[in-house]
Amino acid sequence: MTLALHAMTQLARWPDLSEALPNCGTGRALCSDRGEIAHFHSDRDVDLYLTVAAIRRLEDQLKVSTAVRLLPGSPWVSIRLEADTDIDLLLTLVSMALLAHHAWPVLTDGPSVGCNEHRDAVLPRENAHEG
Repeated sequence: MTLALHAMTQLARWPDLSEALPNCGTGRALCSDRGEIAHFHSDRDVDLYLTVAAIRRLEDQLKVSTAVRLLPGSPWVSIRLEADTDIDLLLTLVSMALLAHHAWPVLTDGPSVGCNEHRDAVLPRENAHEG
């Protein structure tokens, strides 16, 4: 079983999540009642709709993770699953994403905001502020 399939199987059991086709057209998605939360694009690559506000709050922690990548300005974070600890990180971030989506309206991250899959290269977090 691939790491992504293992993570997807665990998350699909959560009562707040259900499987769906992702709006980007690649892979499989998990949705809450507020919309898409995660896109599983390959055996190792996951995009998570964390929200801009949550990314700002977690910036210091996200910077130190080699598994997390982000496209500047995107409310989605990309996670590369290389080890079981990356699955643990993904599960934690999905929990935070659900809290972010349910705690307050996600006004700046409208539903038309697509995941990182078909965008320009995803940069390591430490490079997100360069330029």
